Amino acid sequence: MFDELRDLYQEVILDHGKRPRNFRRPEDATCLAHGNNPVCGDTLVIYLTVDANQCIQDAGFQGQGCAISVASASMMTEILKGMSVDDAKALFTGFHDMCTKDDFDLGQFSGFDEDAVDRLVMLSGVKEFPIRVKCATLAWHTMQAAVSGDEEISTE
Repeated sequence: MFDELRDLYQEVILDHGKRPRNFRRPEDATCLAHGNNPVCGDTLVIYLTVDANQCIQDAGFQGQGCAISVASASMMTEILKGMSVDDAKALFTGFHDMCTKDDFDLGQFSGFDEDAVDRLVMLSGVKEFPIRVKCATLAWHTMQAAVSGDEEISTE
């Protein structure tokens, strides 16, 4: 079973890494931030279109990075569409905890779309490779900066 999960994890990462979704700048973006991981050179710009009700209507990204970084950004932009900014921040916290804490409880994701959570769980394997955690979380830190009004973030 572990081998099947590992294979699925690799397949999802490679798919999103080679064919990223939302790799674009939405013309009506209202928030953006530049993210940088100086350890490996990944750089991303996250673009969000947030409406007056603080709901994310659109999300995109541009930049370059390893397959994990690009896949995480691709998956994140798919999941964020239609979500409130507050929910996006809560999802960031849960995702970060999932990638960094051994005692993470999936119950932290209660109330979120189960399919979205299942996709994010595939990225949690980076916890076994601490140097890759920053790759997986770069887009998320950058999104957090964008909705907070910060234009730049570094994982260092």
